[in-house]
Amino acid sequence: MKLSILLQYALPHRLLSRFVYWATRWTWRPWKNFLIGQIVRRYQVDLSEAQTPDIAAFDHFNAFFTRLLKPGARAADPAADALLCPADGKVSQAGPIRAGRIVQAKGQDYTVAELLASDEDAVAYADGSFVTVYLSPRDYHRAHMPLAGVLQSTVHVPGRLFSVAPGPVAEIPRLFARNERLVCHFQGEHGPFVVVMVGAMLVSSVSTVWSGLEIPPYASGVTRRDWRDRAIRLDRFAEMARFNMGSTVIVLLPPGVGEIAALVPEQPVNVGERIGTIR
Repeated sequence: MKLSILLQYALPHRLLSRFVYWATRWTWRPWKNFLIGQIVRRYQVDLSEAQTPDIAAFDHFNAFFTRLLKPGARAADPAADALLCPADGKVSQAGPIRAGRIVQAKGQDYTVAELLASDEDAVAYADGSFVTVYLSPRDYHRAHMPLAGVLQSTVHVPGRLFSVAPGPVAEIPRLFARNERLVCHFQGEHGPFVVVMVGAMLVSSVSTVWSGLEIPPYASGVTRRDWRDRAIRLDRFAEMARFNMGSTVIVLLPPGVGEIAALVPEQPVNVGERIGTIR
């Protein structure tokens, strides 16, 4: 195993993420402009799509990282049966869930029950389909609804904060089932579906449109919240959450609701693109 991967196990994940959380909200102009400029140059960020293209106008680095796009920069596929991509980024893996197991990378997989932290919740998805989208530092970092749904519950699952870059994903067993994450259960017109916001090293903060900051604080045990009495309905393509820094979004569908298309690893995708079919 590479030294860089071995270090992933040894580093103090949460301590580093807490430091980055603070550092990315420091409003000292030279600091935040330096950080933003570094990311823009290193990752060739396309600021022409941003609602605010001037890096000096952002209050701090995280405001830049969670930037809004110009109206019309992304659009939902108009077909009524289209399952929409939840995030900008690249496909990590996608396809069928076979006997309750999800492909992480070549030679690596994990179970739906591990991801959802529930044997009971996993039953509906045992033979469904999934897509995993990796968001790099250059991407738009807000996640949108793949289809319309009413929020049923959220499950905050404690865990590590391994990097979700392609290298660690290929080598660290069950990475997505080990990282801290927020599992969001929805009920759609055709049945249930799940959107999972997976944290990562240095980029582990998650906010939702219905409750604000969810991570941190980090969980010490699995925490489930029931939202059914609040009747929170989110339209197809509506913003649902954001990464304060980037990470990975995983969508699960049961077999009776729809099917993910034959996407290939490293395929670039954008919010609102068709990535599957709703039945």
